[in-house]
Amino acid sequence: MTQIFLQFAIVLIIALAISFIVRIFKQPAILGYILAGIAISPFIIGSGISTDTIKVFTEFGIAFLLFTVGLHLNPRVIKEIGFSSLGIGILQIILTTVAGVSISLLLGFNFITSLFVGVGVAFSSTIVVMKLLSDENKVDSLSGKISTGVLIVQDIVAILILITLSTLTKGKSLMEIALGQVVYGVLALVIIVFLGFFIVPKIARSAAKSQELLFLFSICWCFAVAALFSYIGFSLEIGALIAGIILSVSEFSIDISSKVKPLRDFFLIIFFIILGLNMQLSSIGAVIIPAIILSLAVILLKPLIIMIIMRSFHYTKRTNFLTGITLAQVSEFSLIILALAITKGYVMGEILSMLTLTTVITIAISTYGIIYGDQIYKIIAPGLKPFETKRSLSERKERLKKDYEAILFGYNRIGFGILNSLQKIKKNYLVVDFNPETISTLEKLKIPCLYGDISDPDLIEELPMKKAKLVVSTVPEFEANYLLIDKIRKVNKNVVIIVRAHQISEALDIYKKGANYVLTQHFLGGM
Repeated sequence: MTQIFLQFAIVLIIALAISFIVRIFKQPAILGYILAGIAISPFIIGSGISTDTIKVFTEFGIAFLLFTVGLHLNPRVIKEIGFSSLGIGILQIILTTVAGVSISLLLGFNFITSLFVGVGVAFSSTIVVMKLLSDENKVDSLSGKISTGVLIVQDIVAILILITLSTLTKGKSLMEIALGQVVYGVLALVIIVFLGFFIVPKIARSAAKSQELLFLFSICWCFAVAALFSYIGFSLEIGALIAGIILSVSEFSIDISSKVKPLRDFFLIIFFIILGLNMQLSSIGAVIIPAIILSLAVILLKPLIIMIIMRSFHYTKRTNFLTGITLAQVSEFSLIILALAITKGYVMGEILSMLTLTTVITIAISTYGIIYGDQIYKIIAPGLKPFETKRSLSERKERLKKDYEAILFGYNRIGFGILNSLQKIKKNYLVVDFNPETISTLEKLKIPCLYGDISDPDLIEELPMKKAKLVVSTVPEFEANYLLIDKIRKVNKNVVIIVRAHQISEALDIYKKGANYVLTQHFLGGM
Protein backbone atom coordinates (compact mmCIF):
# COMPACT_ATOMS: atom_id res chain seq x y z
CA MET A 1 0.00 0.00 0.00
CA THR A 2 2.87 2.40 0.86
CA GLN A 3 4.45 1.70 -2.54
CA ILE A 4 1.19 2.40 -4.39
CA PHE A 5 0.69 5.62 -2.44
CA LEU A 6 4.26 6.73 -3.26
CA GLN A 7 3.79 5.90 -6.95
CA PHE A 8 0.58 7.93 -7.21
CA ALA A 9 2.20 10.83 -5.34
CA ILE A 10 5.01 10.90 -7.93
CA VAL A 11 2.47 10.57 -10.77
CA LEU A 12 0.45 13.57 -9.52
CA ILE A 13 3.54 15.72 -8.94
CA ILE A 14 4.78 15.06 -12.49
CA ALA A 15 1.26 15.71 -13.84
CA LEU A 16 1.20 19.05 -12.01
CA ALA A 17 4.61 20.06 -13.40
CA ILE A 18 3.69 19.14 -16.99
CA SER A 19 0.31 20.88 -16.63
CA PHE A 20 2.12 24.12 -15.71
CA ILE A 21 4.22 23.81 -18.86
CA VAL A 22 1.14 23.03 -20.97
CA ARG A 23 -0.65 26.09 -19.56
CA ILE A 24 2.21 28.36 -20.70
CA PHE A 25 1.46 27.25 -24.27
CA LYS A 26 -2.29 28.00 -23.70
CA GLN A 27 -3.21 24.32 -23.94
CA PRO A 28 -6.03 22.64 -21.93
CA ALA A 29 -5.15 20.71 -18.78
CA ILE A 30 -6.39 17.42 -20.28
CA LEU A 31 -3.43 17.48 -22.66
CA GLY A 32 -1.05 17.87 -19.70
CA TYR A 33 -2.56 14.84 -17.94
CA ILE A 34 -2.21 12.60 -21.01
CA LEU A 35 1.36 13.79 -21.68
CA ALA A 36 2.21 13.19 -18.01
CA GLY A 37 0.98 9.60 -18.36
CA ILE A 38 3.13 9.07 -21.46
CA ALA A 39 6.18 10.61 -19.80
CA ILE A 40 5.99 8.51 -16.62
CA SER A 41 4.93 5.21 -18.22
CA PRO A 42 8.49 3.73 -18.11
CA PHE A 43 8.72 4.50 -14.36
CA ILE A 44 5.29 3.00 -13.59
CA ILE A 45 5.88 -0.13 -15.67
CA GLY A 46 9.36 -0.58 -14.15
CA SER A 47 8.05 -0.26 -10.60
CA GLY A 48 5.44 -2.95 -11.23
CA ILE A 49 2.29 -1.14 -10.18
CA SER A 50 -0.75 -3.40 -10.10
CA THR A 51 -2.85 -3.34 -13.27
CA ASP A 52 -5.89 -3.99 -11.07
CA THR A 53 -5.20 -0.72 -9.22
CA ILE A 54 -4.95 1.14 -12.53
CA LYS A 55 -8.22 -0.42 -13.72
CA VAL A 56 -10.07 0.59 -10.54
CA PHE A 57 -9.02 4.23 -10.88
CA THR A 58 -9.96 4.19 -14.58
CA GLU A 59 -13.44 2.83 -13.79
CA PHE A 60 -13.94 5.47 -11.08
CA GLY A 61 -12.85 8.27 -13.42
CA ILE A 62 -15.22 7.27 -16.22
CA ALA A 63 -18.11 6.60 -13.81
CA PHE A 64 -17.85 10.01 -12.14
CA LEU A 65 -17.47 11.75 -15.53
CA LEU A 66 -20.63 10.10 -16.87
CA PHE A 67 -22.50 10.74 -13.61
CA THR A 68 -21.85 14.50 -13.85
CA VAL A 69 -22.62 14.45 -17.60
CA GLY A 70 -25.94 12.83 -16.72
CA LEU A 71 -26.64 15.55 -14.12
CA HIS A 72 -26.46 18.14 -16.92
CA LEU A 73 -28.48 16.09 -19.43
CA ASN A 74 -31.89 17.18 -18.24
CA PRO A 75 -34.45 15.91 -20.80
CA ARG A 76 -35.59 19.54 -21.21
CA VAL A 77 -32.18 20.34 -22.76
CA ILE A 78 -33.17 18.44 -25.91
CA LYS A 79 -35.91 21.02 -26.57
CA GLU A 80 -33.43 23.88 -26.25
CA ILE A 81 -30.90 22.58 -28.79
CA GLY A 82 -32.65 24.09 -31.80
CA PHE A 83 -33.41 22.54 -35.19
CA SER A 84 -30.24 23.81 -36.88
CA SER A 85 -27.87 22.44 -34.19
CA LEU A 86 -29.75 19.13 -34.19
CA GLY A 87 -29.55 18.83 -37.98
CA ILE A 88 -25.91 19.92 -38.16
CA GLY A 89 -24.95 17.58 -35.30
CA ILE A 90 -26.60 14.45 -36.73
CA LEU A 91 -25.38 15.03 -40.31
CA GLN A 92 -21.86 15.80 -39.09
CA ILE A 93 -21.69 12.57 -37.05
CA ILE A 94 -22.88 10.46 -40.01
CA LEU A 95 -20.60 12.04 -42.65
CA THR A 96 -17.53 12.21 -40.39
CA THR A 97 -18.01 8.57 -39.35
CA VAL A 98 -18.20 7.52 -43.01
CA ALA A 99 -15.03 9.50 -43.76
CA GLY A 100 -13.25 8.02 -40.70
CA VAL A 101 -14.26 4.46 -41.66
CA SER A 102 -13.02 4.99 -45.24
CA ILE A 103 -9.64 6.33 -44.08
CA SER A 104 -9.24 3.49 -41.55
CA LEU A 105 -9.99 0.87 -44.22
CA LEU A 106 -7.35 2.47 -46.46
CA LEU A 107 -4.90 2.23 -43.54
CA GLY A 108 -5.46 -1.54 -43.51
CA PHE A 109 -7.78 -1.98 -40.51
CA ASN A 110 -10.71 -4.41 -40.63
CA PHE A 111 -14.28 -3.11 -40.86
CA ILE A 112 -15.18 -3.43 -37.15
CA THR A 113 -12.02 -1.60 -36.06
CA SER A 114 -12.58 1.02 -38.79
CA LEU A 115 -16.16 1.53 -37.58
CA PHE A 116 -15.01 2.26 -34.03
CA VAL A 117 -12.26 4.58 -35.27
CA GLY A 118 -14.76 6.37 -37.56
CA VAL A 119 -17.18 6.85 -34.66
CA GLY A 120 -14.28 8.02 -32.49
CA VAL A 121 -13.18 10.84 -34.82
CA ALA A 122 -16.80 12.00 -35.26
CA PHE A 123 -17.09 13.31 -31.69
CA SER A 124 -15.54 16.55 -30.40
CA SER A 125 -14.35 17.28 -26.87
CA THR A 126 -17.06 18.93 -24.76
CA ILE A 127 -14.65 19.57 -21.88
CA VAL A 128 -11.99 21.25 -24.06
CA VAL A 129 -14.36 23.26 -26.28
CA MET A 130 -16.55 24.60 -23.47
CA LYS A 131 -13.51 25.56 -21.37
CA LEU A 132 -11.86 27.43 -24.25
CA LEU A 133 -15.08 29.13 -25.38
CA SER A 134 -15.63 30.30 -21.81
CA ASP A 135 -12.03 31.55 -21.46
CA GLU A 136 -12.26 33.43 -24.78
CA ASN A 137 -15.76 34.86 -24.02
CA LYS A 138 -17.16 33.17 -27.14
CA VAL A 139 -19.96 31.11 -25.57
CA ASP A 140 -22.57 33.73 -26.56
CA SER A 141 -21.28 34.11 -30.12
CA LEU A 142 -23.25 32.47 -32.94
CA SER A 143 -20.50 29.94 -33.67
CA GLY A 144 -20.21 29.28 -29.91
CA LYS A 145 -23.95 28.61 -29.55
CA ILE A 146 -24.04 26.32 -32.59
CA SER A 147 -20.93 24.47 -31.36
CA THR A 148 -22.55 24.00 -27.93
CA GLY A 149 -25.72 22.62 -29.53
CA VAL A 150 -23.74 20.23 -31.75
CA LEU A 151 -21.72 19.05 -28.73
CA ILE A 152 -24.96 18.25 -26.86
CA VAL A 153 -26.18 16.22 -29.86
CA GLN A 154 -22.82 14.42 -30.01
CA ASP A 155 -22.92 13.64 -26.27
CA ILE A 156 -26.44 12.19 -26.56
CA VAL A 157 -25.43 10.00 -29.53
CA ALA A 158 -22.22 8.91 -27.72
CA ILE A 159 -24.28 7.92 -24.68
CA LEU A 160 -26.65 5.86 -26.87
CA ILE A 161 -23.62 4.12 -28.40
CA LEU A 162 -22.20 3.41 -24.93
CA ILE A 163 -25.54 1.96 -23.78
CA THR A 164 -25.78 -0.21 -26.91
CA LEU A 165 -22.16 -1.35 -26.64
CA SER A 166 -22.55 -2.27 -22.98
CA THR A 167 -25.44 -4.64 -23.88
CA LEU A 168 -23.41 -6.50 -26.51
CA THR A 169 -21.37 -9.57 -25.73
CA LYS A 170 -19.04 -10.96 -28.37
CA GLY A 171 -20.12 -14.37 -29.62
CA LYS A 172 -23.78 -13.99 -28.61
CA SER A 173 -26.61 -13.69 -31.12
CA LEU A 174 -29.02 -10.76 -31.13
CA MET A 175 -31.77 -13.08 -29.88
CA GLU A 176 -29.70 -14.12 -26.85
CA ILE A 177 -28.94 -10.48 -26.09
CA ALA A 178 -32.59 -9.49 -26.49
CA LEU A 179 -33.78 -12.26 -24.17
CA GLY A 180 -31.01 -11.65 -21.65
CA GLN A 181 -29.44 -8.30 -20.87
CA VAL A 182 -31.92 -6.07 -22.70
CA VAL A 183 -34.89 -7.49 -20.77
CA TYR A 184 -33.03 -7.12 -17.47
CA GLY A 185 -31.89 -3.64 -18.51
CA VAL A 186 -35.42 -2.48 -19.32
CA LEU A 187 -36.73 -3.86 -16.00
CA ALA A 188 -33.89 -2.17 -14.10
CA LEU A 189 -34.54 1.10 -15.94
CA VAL A 190 -38.26 0.97 -15.13
CA ILE A 191 -37.48 0.41 -11.44
CA ILE A 192 -34.89 3.22 -11.38
CA VAL A 193 -37.20 5.67 -13.19
CA PHE A 194 -39.98 4.82 -10.71
CA LEU A 195 -37.62 5.40 -7.77
CA GLY A 196 -36.23 8.53 -9.45
CA PHE A 197 -39.62 10.20 -9.84
CA PHE A 198 -41.41 9.06 -6.70
CA ILE A 199 -38.93 8.02 -4.00
CA VAL A 200 -35.59 9.76 -4.70
CA PRO A 201 -36.98 13.36 -4.70
CA LYS A 202 -38.40 12.83 -1.18
CA ILE A 203 -35.09 11.41 0.08
CA ALA A 204 -33.14 14.21 -1.65
CA ARG A 205 -35.40 16.87 -0.14
CA SER A 206 -34.82 15.41 3.31
CA ALA A 207 -31.05 15.00 2.74
CA ALA A 208 -30.75 18.58 1.42
CA LYS A 209 -31.24 19.91 4.96
CA SER A 210 -27.60 18.93 5.49
CA GLN A 211 -25.01 19.61 2.77
CA GLU A 212 -22.90 16.64 3.89
CA LEU A 213 -25.95 14.36 3.79
CA LEU A 214 -26.87 15.56 0.26
CA PHE A 215 -23.34 14.80 -0.95
CA LEU A 216 -23.39 11.33 0.64
CA PHE A 217 -26.85 10.62 -0.78
CA SER A 218 -25.81 11.55 -4.34
CA ILE A 219 -22.69 9.36 -4.16
CA CYS A 220 -24.74 6.46 -2.75
CA TRP A 221 -27.32 6.82 -5.52
CA CYS A 222 -24.58 6.85 -8.17
CA PHE A 223 -22.87 3.75 -6.74
CA ALA A 224 -26.13 1.85 -6.15
CA VAL A 225 -27.44 2.31 -9.70
CA ALA A 226 -23.98 1.65 -11.21
CA ALA A 227 -23.64 -1.54 -9.14
CA LEU A 228 -27.12 -2.71 -10.18
CA PHE A 229 -26.36 -2.26 -13.88
CA SER A 230 -22.98 -3.96 -13.47
CA TYR A 231 -24.66 -6.90 -11.72
CA ILE A 232 -27.16 -7.50 -14.56
CA GLY A 233 -24.41 -7.46 -17.20
CA PHE A 234 -24.22 -3.82 -18.28
CA SER A 235 -21.20 -1.60 -17.64
CA LEU A 236 -21.19 0.30 -14.35
CA GLU A 237 -20.42 3.49 -16.34
CA ILE A 238 -23.85 3.31 -17.99
CA GLY A 239 -25.42 2.87 -14.57
CA ALA A 240 -23.60 5.99 -13.32
CA LEU A 241 -24.81 7.93 -16.37
CA ILE A 242 -28.45 6.90 -15.86
CA ALA A 243 -28.16 7.73 -12.15
CA GLY A 244 -27.06 11.24 -13.15
CA ILE A 245 -29.88 11.67 -15.70
CA ILE A 246 -32.49 10.64 -13.10
CA LEU A 247 -31.12 13.22 -10.64
CA SER A 248 -30.94 15.91 -13.37
CA VAL A 249 -34.68 16.58 -13.01
CA SER A 250 -34.24 17.11 -9.27
CA GLU A 251 -34.40 20.63 -7.85
CA PHE A 252 -31.04 19.90 -6.19
CA SER A 253 -29.19 18.81 -9.36
CA ILE A 254 -27.02 21.96 -9.45
CA ASP A 255 -26.06 21.55 -5.77
CA ILE A 256 -25.23 17.88 -6.30
CA SER A 257 -23.19 18.63 -9.42
CA SER A 258 -21.12 21.30 -7.63
CA LYS A 259 -20.39 18.91 -4.73
CA VAL A 260 -19.45 15.95 -6.92
CA LYS A 261 -17.31 18.05 -9.29
CA PRO A 262 -14.08 18.06 -7.18
CA LEU A 263 -14.29 14.28 -6.78
CA ARG A 264 -14.98 13.89 -10.48
CA ASP A 265 -12.06 16.16 -11.39
CA PHE A 266 -9.63 14.13 -9.29
CA PHE A 267 -10.60 10.79 -10.79
CA LEU A 268 -10.76 12.37 -14.25
CA ILE A 269 -7.16 13.51 -13.84
CA ILE A 270 -6.22 9.93 -12.95
CA PHE A 271 -8.24 8.64 -15.94
CA PHE A 272 -6.41 10.80 -18.47
CA ILE A 273 -3.02 10.07 -16.89
CA ILE A 274 -3.79 6.35 -17.18
CA LEU A 275 -4.72 6.86 -20.84
CA GLY A 276 -1.24 8.26 -21.31
CA LEU A 277 0.21 5.32 -19.35
CA ASN A 278 -1.50 2.87 -21.71
CA MET A 279 0.11 4.65 -24.66
CA GLN A 280 3.70 3.76 -23.78
CA LEU A 281 6.61 5.61 -25.36
CA SER A 282 7.80 2.36 -26.91
CA SER A 283 4.47 1.87 -28.75
CA ILE A 284 4.23 5.37 -30.23
CA GLY A 285 6.45 4.46 -33.20
CA ALA A 286 3.95 1.81 -34.33
CA VAL A 287 0.93 4.12 -34.28
CA ILE A 288 2.35 7.54 -35.12
CA ILE A 289 1.77 7.41 -38.91
CA PRO A 290 -1.91 6.34 -38.67
CA ALA A 291 -2.41 8.86 -35.84
CA ILE A 292 -1.01 11.72 -37.96
CA ILE A 293 -3.23 10.74 -40.91
CA LEU A 294 -6.32 10.60 -38.67
CA SER A 295 -5.32 13.91 -37.05
CA LEU A 296 -5.16 15.58 -40.47
CA ALA A 297 -8.62 14.18 -41.22
CA VAL A 298 -10.00 15.59 -37.94
CA ILE A 299 -8.29 18.99 -38.32
CA LEU A 300 -8.96 19.50 -42.05
CA LEU A 301 -11.74 17.17 -43.21
CA LYS A 302 -14.04 17.45 -40.18
CA PRO A 303 -14.31 21.29 -40.34
CA LEU A 304 -14.83 20.99 -44.10
CA ILE A 305 -17.77 18.61 -43.55
CA ILE A 306 -19.25 20.96 -40.93
CA MET A 307 -18.89 24.00 -43.22
CA ILE A 308 -20.60 22.18 -46.11
CA ILE A 309 -23.50 21.13 -43.87
CA MET A 310 -23.85 24.63 -42.37
CA ARG A 311 -23.86 26.17 -45.85
CA SER A 312 -27.16 24.37 -46.52
CA PHE A 313 -28.57 26.08 -43.39
CA HIS A 314 -27.65 29.48 -44.93
CA TYR A 315 -25.11 30.57 -42.33
CA THR A 316 -22.34 32.97 -43.36
CA LYS A 317 -18.90 31.69 -44.33
CA ARG A 318 -17.41 33.24 -41.17
CA THR A 319 -19.84 31.40 -38.86
CA ASN A 320 -19.31 28.19 -40.82
CA PHE A 321 -15.52 28.44 -40.52
CA LEU A 322 -15.44 29.33 -36.81
CA THR A 323 -17.84 26.50 -35.92
CA GLY A 324 -15.84 24.01 -37.97
CA ILE A 325 -12.51 24.96 -36.44
CA THR A 326 -14.02 24.91 -32.92
CA LEU A 327 -15.05 21.25 -33.27
CA ALA A 328 -11.81 20.02 -34.88
CA GLN A 329 -10.60 17.60 -32.19
CA VAL A 330 -11.31 14.12 -30.80
CA SER A 331 -13.55 13.71 -27.75
CA GLU A 332 -12.93 12.13 -24.37
CA PHE A 333 -16.12 10.15 -25.11
CA SER A 334 -14.35 8.61 -28.11
CA LEU A 335 -11.65 7.21 -25.83
CA ILE A 336 -14.26 5.85 -23.40
CA ILE A 337 -16.17 4.14 -26.25
CA LEU A 338 -12.96 2.60 -27.59
CA ALA A 339 -11.85 1.48 -24.12
CA LEU A 340 -15.21 -0.29 -23.67
CA ALA A 341 -14.88 -1.87 -27.14
CA ILE A 342 -11.46 -3.23 -26.12
CA THR A 343 -12.86 -4.80 -22.93
CA LYS A 344 -15.62 -6.39 -25.06
CA GLY A 345 -12.97 -7.82 -27.41
CA TYR A 346 -14.02 -5.96 -30.57
CA VAL A 347 -10.73 -4.10 -31.16
CA MET A 348 -7.07 -4.48 -30.18
CA GLY A 349 -5.44 -2.37 -27.45
CA GLU A 350 -3.07 -0.65 -29.92
CA ILE A 351 -6.07 1.14 -31.47
CA LEU A 352 -6.63 3.01 -28.19
CA SER A 353 -2.99 4.15 -28.27
CA MET A 354 -3.50 5.41 -31.82
CA LEU A 355 -6.68 7.31 -30.98
CA THR A 356 -5.14 8.71 -27.78
CA LEU A 357 -2.22 10.10 -29.79
CA THR A 358 -4.73 11.49 -32.30
CA THR A 359 -6.56 13.15 -29.39
CA VAL A 360 -3.33 14.75 -28.15
CA ILE A 361 -2.43 16.12 -31.61
CA THR A 362 -5.93 17.40 -32.45
CA ILE A 363 -6.54 19.05 -29.06
CA ALA A 364 -3.15 20.78 -29.23
CA ILE A 365 -3.76 22.19 -32.73
CA SER A 366 -7.48 22.96 -32.40
CA THR A 367 -6.82 24.92 -29.19
CA TYR A 368 -4.89 27.51 -31.20
CA GLY A 369 -7.62 27.38 -33.84
CA ILE A 370 -10.26 28.36 -31.26
CA ILE A 371 -8.10 31.08 -29.68
CA TYR A 372 -6.92 32.63 -32.97
CA GLY A 373 -9.94 31.74 -35.13
CA ASP A 374 -10.76 35.36 -36.05
CA GLN A 375 -7.18 36.08 -37.16
CA ILE A 376 -7.04 32.87 -39.21
CA TYR A 377 -10.38 33.75 -40.83
CA LYS A 378 -9.13 37.15 -41.98
CA ILE A 379 -6.24 35.47 -43.79
CA ILE A 380 -8.25 32.75 -45.58
CA ALA A 381 -11.63 34.54 -45.95
CA PRO A 382 -11.30 35.05 -49.76
CA GLY A 383 -10.98 31.28 -50.23
CA LEU A 384 -14.14 30.54 -48.22
CA LYS A 385 -16.64 32.02 -50.72
CA PRO A 386 -17.90 28.53 -51.80
CA PHE A 387 -19.12 28.02 -48.20
CA GLU A 388 -21.64 30.87 -48.36
CA THR A 389 -24.87 30.38 -50.31
CA LYS A 390 -25.89 32.74 -53.10
CA ARG A 391 -29.27 33.08 -51.41
CA SER A 392 -27.81 34.69 -48.28
CA LEU A 393 -25.62 36.99 -50.41
CA SER A 394 -28.50 38.08 -52.70
CA GLU A 395 -30.80 38.73 -49.71
CA ARG A 396 -28.09 40.83 -48.11
CA LYS A 397 -27.56 42.93 -51.27
CA GLU A 398 -31.32 43.54 -51.61
CA ARG A 399 -31.64 44.73 -48.00
CA LEU A 400 -28.57 46.94 -48.23
CA LYS A 401 -29.91 49.00 -51.16
CA LYS A 402 -32.13 51.01 -48.79
CA ASP A 403 -31.18 53.60 -46.17
CA TYR A 404 -32.36 53.14 -42.59
CA GLU A 405 -32.80 55.67 -39.78
CA ALA A 406 -32.32 52.99 -37.10
CA ILE A 407 -30.46 49.67 -37.13
CA LEU A 408 -30.94 47.11 -34.34
CA PHE A 409 -28.40 44.29 -33.86
CA GLY A 410 -29.81 41.33 -31.93
CA TYR A 411 -33.49 40.45 -31.58
CA ASN A 412 -33.39 38.91 -28.11
CA ARG A 413 -35.23 39.80 -24.90
CA ILE A 414 -33.73 43.32 -24.86
CA GLY A 415 -34.06 43.70 -28.63
CA PHE A 416 -37.75 42.82 -28.49
CA GLY A 417 -38.49 45.83 -26.29
CA ILE A 418 -36.33 48.17 -28.38
CA LEU A 419 -38.04 47.00 -31.59
CA ASN A 420 -41.45 47.81 -30.06
CA SER A 421 -40.20 51.35 -29.36
CA LEU A 422 -38.91 51.74 -32.93
CA GLN A 423 -42.29 50.64 -34.26
CA LYS A 424 -44.13 53.12 -32.02
CA ILE A 425 -42.08 56.12 -33.16
CA LYS A 426 -42.53 54.94 -36.78
CA LYS A 427 -38.90 55.14 -37.83
CA ASN A 428 -37.46 53.38 -40.87
CA TYR A 429 -35.53 50.54 -39.20
CA LEU A 430 -33.66 47.30 -39.91
CA VAL A 431 -33.14 44.34 -37.55
CA VAL A 432 -29.90 42.36 -37.94
CA ASP A 433 -29.70 38.94 -36.23
CA PHE A 434 -27.40 35.91 -36.54
CA ASN A 435 -30.07 33.26 -35.97
CA PRO A 436 -31.73 32.03 -39.22
CA GLU A 437 -34.78 30.83 -37.26
CA THR A 438 -35.24 34.31 -35.76
CA ILE A 439 -34.95 35.87 -39.22
CA SER A 440 -37.62 33.48 -40.56
CA THR A 441 -39.95 34.53 -37.71
CA LEU A 442 -39.33 38.23 -38.36
CA GLU A 443 -39.95 37.77 -42.09
CA LYS A 444 -43.32 36.14 -41.35
CA LEU A 445 -44.19 39.20 -39.24
CA LYS A 446 -43.08 41.40 -42.18
CA ILE A 447 -40.42 43.11 -40.07
CA PRO A 448 -37.45 44.47 -42.11
CA CYS A 449 -34.59 42.16 -41.17
CA LEU A 450 -31.23 40.89 -42.35
CA TYR A 451 -29.35 37.74 -41.45
CA GLY A 452 -25.83 38.61 -40.33
CA ASP A 453 -23.24 38.43 -37.58
CA ILE A 454 -22.13 41.64 -35.86
CA SER A 455 -18.64 40.12 -35.54
CA ASP A 456 -18.32 39.96 -39.34
CA PRO A 457 -16.32 43.03 -40.52
CA ASP A 458 -17.58 42.59 -44.11
CA LEU A 459 -21.20 42.94 -42.99
CA ILE A 460 -20.54 46.12 -40.96
CA GLU A 461 -18.78 47.73 -43.94
CA GLU A 462 -21.67 46.86 -46.29
CA LEU A 463 -24.45 48.24 -44.04
CA PRO A 464 -25.81 51.71 -45.00
CA MET A 465 -24.53 53.62 -41.96
CA LYS A 466 -23.99 57.09 -43.47
CA LYS A 467 -27.59 58.27 -43.03
CA ALA A 468 -28.41 56.29 -39.90
CA LYS A 469 -29.50 58.29 -36.82
CA LEU A 470 -29.51 55.45 -34.30
CA VAL A 471 -27.63 52.13 -33.99
CA VAL A 472 -28.41 49.74 -31.12
CA SER A 473 -26.52 46.52 -30.34
CA THR A 474 -27.92 44.09 -27.73
CA VAL A 475 -25.06 41.65 -28.42
CA PRO A 476 -22.95 41.23 -25.22
CA GLU A 477 -19.61 40.57 -26.96
CA PHE A 478 -17.09 43.30 -26.13
CA GLU A 479 -14.88 42.81 -29.22
CA ALA A 480 -17.89 42.81 -31.56
CA ASN A 481 -19.28 46.07 -30.16
CA TYR A 482 -15.82 47.65 -30.17
CA LEU A 483 -15.44 46.76 -33.87
CA LEU A 484 -18.97 48.03 -34.63
CA ILE A 485 -18.28 51.46 -33.08
CA ASP A 486 -14.93 51.72 -34.85
CA LYS A 487 -16.46 51.02 -38.29
CA ILE A 488 -19.49 53.29 -37.76
CA ARG A 489 -17.54 56.33 -36.50
CA LYS A 490 -15.38 56.28 -39.61
CA VAL A 491 -18.41 57.00 -41.84
CA ASN A 492 -20.89 58.70 -39.47
CA LYS A 493 -19.76 60.95 -36.61
CA ASN A 494 -23.25 62.05 -35.52
CA VAL A 495 -25.16 58.74 -35.23
CA VAL A 496 -26.29 57.79 -31.72
CA ILE A 497 -24.75 54.43 -30.75
CA ILE A 498 -26.16 52.30 -27.92
CA VAL A 499 -24.43 49.00 -27.11
CA ARG A 500 -24.41 46.40 -24.34
CA ALA A 501 -21.65 45.30 -21.94
CA HIS A 502 -21.36 42.71 -19.18
CA GLN A 503 -18.80 44.53 -17.05
CA ILE A 504 -18.18 48.14 -15.99
CA SER A 505 -14.56 48.05 -17.23
CA GLU A 506 -15.77 47.02 -20.69
CA ALA A 507 -18.44 49.73 -20.64
CA LEU A 508 -15.82 52.41 -19.85
CA ASP A 509 -13.63 51.24 -22.75
CA ILE A 510 -16.63 51.30 -25.09
CA TYR A 511 -17.53 54.84 -23.97
CA LYS A 512 -13.97 55.92 -24.81
CA LYS A 513 -14.35 54.36 -28.25
CA GLY A 514 -17.38 56.53 -29.00
CA ALA A 515 -20.58 54.96 -27.69
CA ASN A 516 -23.33 57.35 -26.55
CA TYR A 517 -24.81 54.90 -24.02
CA VAL A 518 -23.86 51.43 -22.78
CA LEU A 519 -26.47 49.02 -21.41
CA THR A 520 -25.09 47.34 -18.26
CA GLN A 521 -28.21 45.47 -17.15
CA HIS A 522 -26.42 43.23 -14.61
CA PHE A 523 -24.97 46.23 -12.80
CA LEU A 524 -28.23 48.21 -12.93
CA GLY A 525 -30.25 45.15 -11.86
CA GLY A 526 -27.98 44.73 -8.83
CA MET A 527 -28.50 48.37 -7.83
